[in-house]
Amino acid sequence: MPIALLALALGAFGIGTTEFVIVGLLEEVADDLSVSIPSAGLLVTGYALGVVVGAPLMTAAGTRLPRKTMLAVLMAVFILGNLLCAVAGSYALLMTGRLVAALTHGAFFGIGSVVAANLVAPERKARAISLMFIGLTVANVLGVPMGTFLGQHFGWRSTFWVVTGLGVVGLLGILALVPPQPREDSGGLRSEIAVFRRGQVWLALAVTALGFGAVFASFTYIAPMMTKVAGFSDGAVSWLLVIFGVGLCLGNVVGGRLADRALMRTLSIALAALSVVLVIFVFTAHAQVPAAITLGLFGAAGFATVPAMQMRVLQKADGAPALASAANIAAFNLGNAVGAWLGGFAIDHDLGYTAPNWIGALLAGGALAVAVYSVRLDRRGRPAPQDQDRDQDRDQDRDRASGPGAEQPQESGAPAAQAHA
Repeated sequence: MPIALLALALGAFGIGTTEFVIVGLLEEVADDLSVSIPSAGLLVTGYALGVVVGAPLMTAAGTRLPRKTMLAVLMAVFILGNLLCAVAGSYALLMTGRLVAALTHGAFFGIGSVVAANLVAPERKARAISLMFIGLTVANVLGVPMGTFLGQHFGWRSTFWVVTGLGVVGLLGILALVPPQPREDSGGLRSEIAVFRRGQVWLALAVTALGFGAVFASFTYIAPMMTKVAGFSDGAVSWLLVIFGVGLCLGNVVGGRLADRALMRTLSIALAALSVVLVIFVFTAHAQVPAAITLGLFGAAGFATVPAMQMRVLQKADGAPALASAANIAAFNLGNAVGAWLGGFAIDHDLGYTAPNWIGALLAGGALAVAVYSVRLDRRGRPAPQDQDRDQDRDQDRDRASGPGAEQPQESGAPAAQAHA
């Protein structure tokens, strides 16, 4: 794989760290800034809403810039946002910094996915995208626990100073390693927007929003759940996040491999597993060993959905690579925002720190229902339905036909190649 993917993964690592690390520092931030834990949880919601707004706006704004240039601009804005967090002396400035950093998130992953896919042959596009997203999963295994450890021992602002440094490293990596790529010149912004007239695109985005809302309804309040219910010490939170991170890495890898074979079957099973695990978590959260085991299973089930969600949107948004990919990142973060808010709402109304698990289970069940409905619509539109994943096979065949050696140039290539980008 091209070394340029390393630069993209470094950027993803920094972005993933700043998104998730606040979860492990809710109590420290709440105590230092004299706000409640649910109010501190709104820093997760605010970031997520910033992604929802920023993903389409920043992606659209970058359509006239070469992709490498746009990625560098996004990392520069990301650095500014985290610098504001590092010097924040008030809740308002911390929230402002989170919002500024969040504006870059969706566009970075959306445009970065297109860049990653264009660096390799068509049959390796999905693998290249997954390698870029490894930075996001490694952020949960290493970045978030290390950031939590720093914040608990040296103050939460120290974590954001380190994340600012990660942004600088990511920016330098993009400038040095990513080869120049021209801006998209086939179809333009109008054709990118036109793809959202398709009902199946909106169903796919709904699955993403509900499914990841289920994850964040619980994950946002993991720290108080583990300390106040399971009885772990504050210092154990960083290690518990390692367990969660290992689970999500395994889930991401296994989910990606299985999604290549049977996309919607994998997505449906993963969503069902997520709902079941969250119900179990309500009861296992009261004892340390079962709670830790369930936390790892929660990470695995939650992130096993991610590759299938991403591919489903790209599959149904054929012909709009950058904006469709960014829209899916926005859907992930809309789910994050709603899930975090619902979890905080339940805690605020004295339903207990395990109540967010019930909410997550219901959201995962809703995502599963939408996914099943979407598959039924697929089958109704086929003269001889045999498998709900036939569309995926067809798109993969198009990718091979549009790869190196085909008549179409890659940059302005066939719709299927763009779909996987």
